[in-house]
Amino acid sequence: MGNGDEATSFEGEWDYIVVGAGSAGCVLANRLSADPKNRVLVLEGGGRDNWIWFHIPVGYLFAIGNPRSDWLYKTEAEAGLNGRSLIYPRGKALGGSSAINAMISMRGQADDYRHWRQLGLDGWDWEDVQPVFRRIEDHFLGPNEHHGTGGEWRVEPPRVSWKVLDAVEDAAEQMGVSRIPDFNTGDNEGVSYFHVNQRRGVRVSAARAFLKPVMRRPNLRVETGVTVERVAFEGRRAVGVRFRRDGAEYMAKARGEVILSAGAIGSVQILQLSGVGPAEWLGEHGIDVIADRQGVGRNLQDHLQQRAIYKVHGVKTLNETYHSLIGRAAMGLEYALFRKGPLTMAPSQLGIFTRSDPSRDRANIQFHVQPLSLDKFGDPLHRFPAITVSACNLQPTSRGTIRIRSPKPEDHPLIAPNYLATAEDRQVAADAIRVTRKLMRQPAMLQFEPEELLPGPGVGDDDAALAQAAGDIGTTIFHPVGTAKMGRADDGQAVVDERLRVIGLEGLRVIDASVMPTITSGNTNTPTIMIAEKGAEYVLRG
Repeated sequence: MGNGDEATSFEGEWDYIVVGAGSAGCVLANRLSADPKNRVLVLEGGGRDNWIWFHIPVGYLFAIGNPRSDWLYKTEAEAGLNGRSLIYPRGKALGGSSAINAMISMRGQADDYRHWRQLGLDGWDWEDVQPVFRRIEDHFLGPNEHHGTGGEWRVEPPRVSWKVLDAVEDAAEQMGVSRIPDFNTGDNEGVSYFHVNQRRGVRVSAARAFLKPVMRRPNLRVETGVTVERVAFEGRRAVGVRFRRDGAEYMAKARGEVILSAGAIGSVQILQLSGVGPAEWLGEHGIDVIADRQGVGRNLQDHLQQRAIYKVHGVKTLNETYHSLIGRAAMGLEYALFRKGPLTMAPSQLGIFTRSDPSRDRANIQFHVQPLSLDKFGDPLHRFPAITVSACNLQPTSRGTIRIRSPKPEDHPLIAPNYLATAEDRQVAADAIRVTRKLMRQPAMLQFEPEELLPGPGVGDDDAALAQAAGDIGTTIFHPVGTAKMGRADDGQAVVDERLRVIGLEGLRVIDASVMPTITSGNTNTPTIMIAEKGAEYVLRG
């Protein structure tokens, strides 16, 4: 792999080098460069976010699975998914996955963060993080005990409605789920329309919110299209980053800190390539061990969704409009004139948080309800009217791994989420399908004659059949976290401490979704923004 002396020095020394300009990296770039005395270098593997579908909300349909916007990761064949391999989308541009994600503003539950505190992580209790969420927000509800205004992270209500989703909301209430106005008060149990990270019908990515407004700062340098090879060390101190671009090799030196913000996949890959990780994994590839941290690449958690699809009758869905030239033209005109309509749609509009069975002490499944259906992301919508009712386990107990495939940074790592590996997760998956079927049988849905296509009426109601069906229809909802988890120094699986410093090393932090010890109960992008905001404070304090 060479050493730093063989590479061209990249413009002197930097106070901070941030690897990754995704959701976390954009926040860090903003906060660390606010002091003009700090020289900040940001290294991003993707390109600029200068494609129209990064900004029109419905563009996720074209961005996922597209090599321009997606790293095109895939999982290994998963036993819990009956031998299937899944696409594993990650954003490939400034803003990272926030440039192609669902735009859903979701913090999770207060008990998620109380659990982090119970693990010994000072500063991460709900009462600690709630003010941070408020500070970063510019919320349409205005300032109150839960929300703030004036921050960069814009939150707005959806700008399109569907009769069939209104009926699903009614059905949830008939099933015993209360209507609530806001999922982000600490207890998200209920049914409501999702709030979204948009501004007047345009996606608000982390790049648009935090990075673009400060790009002209003379002390901030953002480089795109780079391949980071490794973190450089002198002894046990990180002193810089070695990277390639356009065939040339560079060494960027850090007099302050190196901060990995490349996400639950990228940060772990870079750590392992740099000699930080399980010694036995690194030895397989001839990588010298700087620090034998057994947790690097372990503890992978994700929300697995069961994508149930129901054909409906006598009501409009996006499927028919998508396949109509007149319908497409009308959608385009509505968006161009008013920034409203289907082109403003997040992938999911209606949310339901409930319990897979009454014994649960809090909501443990989340529904994403969509007025559309398709075989998989990247495929065209179906030609018949249908809705997708996806239920995911919010608090999975299965744990997976991410480990390098080779010592070459351009080779994608081995991603093994290990879905449905525990009896508890299989039970929740089976129960979630039961709850889905109960929802679709409510009186509010009868007028549309919902017809179950997936998992299908032939799937019985016993636990074994439903768990098997969950393996057949389950897919990621794109929330990988936990692979460089926070923990106490006496936790052999911990990678970073509560201030996000890599344990046992100096001058190196990880600040992104990979540090979550346990996954939050909902969409993970806004918690990642919060982690970056807190992380920047820790960095600046020294």
